[in-house]
Amino acid sequence: KLAGCTLFITGASRGIGKAIALKAAKDGANIVIAAKTAEPHPTLPGTIYTAAAEIEAAGGKALPCVVNVREEQQIINAVEKAVKTFGGIDILVNNASAISLTGTLETETKKVNLMMDVNVRGTYLTSKTCLPHLRKSRNPHILNLSPPMNMNPMWFKNHCAYTISKYGMSMCVLGMAEEFRGEVAVNALWPKTAIHTAALDMLGGSGIEKQCRKTDILADAAYCILTKPKSFTGNFVIDEVLLREEGVKDFDVYAIAPG
Repeated sequence: KLAGCTLFITGASRGIGKAIALKAAKDGANIVIAAKTAEPHPTLPGTIYTAAAEIEAAGGKALPCVVNVREEQQIINAVEKAVKTFGGIDILVNNASAISLTGTLETETKKVNLMMDVNVRGTYLTSKTCLPHLRKSRNPHILNLSPPMNMNPMWFKNHCAYTISKYGMSMCVLGMAEEFRGEVAVNALWPKTAIHTAALDMLGGSGIEKQCRKTDILADAAYCILTKPKSFTGNFVIDEVLLREEGVKDFDVYAIAPG
């Protein structure tokens, strides 16, 4: 279904972004890996080049680009390179994200700046830069990895800055889905459970993975969304809810510890 389609995925060198990339690669898609890890990270596995090798092994074509979404020029350069290499962009996945689950007094200003810059501004600028190319595609999609906007204070009280930044991504979905209705589909995807990634290991410590699902569940849900017509827009999708609607019954396959 995604054969020949070009996906521009931020933060695709590892974790959820890479899982979505590999799922599309199996169809023979072109993947632009827009992430900042070019040299191996001391604690996190994977670079844009190791991800590119995996994508090509899975059957896709890969274009690794060094992109820190805080730097507008790096986004512009990568988009230009993508269009030059693959002839256009069909899908944008705004996956790059910064996280600090800390209270107001414990969150350093540089962490606040990082979350606002990467999550809100980075998503906004990457969307803005890709949109002129997306509008030329037959079935263009933007997918943000961000939550449904629930104004219950419980989602804010323990990590106010992080929630504001992720809801900023969700507000991009609300606004852009309406602004580009009929032209470009814009949706959000969020997991029902915690997802096991290297970033979560750093946050949660050892043993946390037993409470988690694999990144595959988000890759499968993203694939469902990205293969729908562009009339499917403005939705805040929860992975499990969508997959149940698509007929998936066994969710143990996604569990790190089944049951």
